[in-house]
Amino acid sequence: MPRKRKLLAQLSALQNTSSFPQINAVEQLNTTPGADPSPKSSKYFVIEKKNSPQLQEDFFNQPCVSLAKSFLGQILVRKLPDGRELWGRIVETEAYLGGEDEASHSKGGKQTQRNAAMFMKPGTLYVYQIYGIYFCMNVSSQGEGAAVLLRSLEPLQGLEAMRELRRAARKAPSRLLKDWQLCNGPSKLCQAFGIDKAFDQRDLTQDDAIWMVPGQDPPGEQDVVATTRIGIGNRGEWAQKPLRFYLRGNRFVSVVDKKVEREMAAKGHSPGS
Repeated sequence: MPRKRKLLAQLSALQNTSSFPQINAVEQLNTTPGADPSPKSSKYFVIEKKNSPQLQEDFFNQPCVSLAKSFLGQILVRKLPDGRELWGRIVETEAYLGGEDEASHSKGGKQTQRNAAMFMKPGTLYVYQIYGIYFCMNVSSQGEGAAVLLRSLEPLQGLEAMRELRRAARKAPSRLLKDWQLCNGPSKLCQAFGIDKAFDQRDLTQDDAIWMVPGQDPPGEQDVVATTRIGIGNRGEWAQKPLRFYLRGNRFVSVVDKKVEREMAAKGHSPGS
C-alpha cells in the first residue's frame, strides 16, 4: 500500500494530534469496547476545520465536465454531530449537464422543488432519494441546472464509523464490509457518510458538517478514464456519452470499463506516466 502511506504522510501536515471523541447514540454507532483503533482512523487524519485549506467558490465555479474531472483526487470531509470526522478521496464522478442532457433531472431546463439545488450557485449540494430509501449526492456547477454526481470515494479516515453507519442504514444483520465496499457507489457513500435529504441545498463552502479539502498529487490526464454513465436507462445518444470519470487502477471505483482501459493502454497511456 505505498500510495496510501504516501497520502497519509502528505496529509499529516494539515492535521493536528487531537483524539477522536466517542460516537454517541444519535449516529447509531456502537464501537466495540476494548477494540484496537484502526490505523486508518488515527490521529493522522484528525483536523480542525479552521486549519483546513477548504475548497472555495472559485474551485466549484467551473463547467460541469471540468468540475467532474477536477473532483477526482479531492477529499470530502463529513463532521458528525459528536465531532468525529470522516474523510474520503473522490475517485469516481458523473457529469449531468442539464438542458439538453436527457439523463439529467433538469433536462429541458425544468426546475422543480426536488431539483432546485441544481440551479443554485456552484458548490451547492443536490441530494435526492431513489427507490424511496437510498440517497445520492451531487454538487452544482456552472451551467443552468448542471451538477456532478459523486459516485465513489476511497475511505481515508473513520472507516469503523462508516461501517456502523452502513450497518445502521441496512438495518438487517449483514457481513462486515471490506474497505473497498464502504463507499463504492453513490448510495453507499451517502450511507457511509450519513448523508440524507437534510443535506440538500447546503453550501460546501459554508457548511460546518460537510466540506471539501484539496487532495495531494492531482491525477494527470492519463490517470482518468472517461466512459459512459451508469444506470441511466434508455436516453438515446446521452446514454453513450463519456460523462463518467474515474481514477484508473483505483480499486474503490464502483464499475471499471476494461474496454476503454485497454484502448488507453494501446495508445501508451499508462497510469502515472
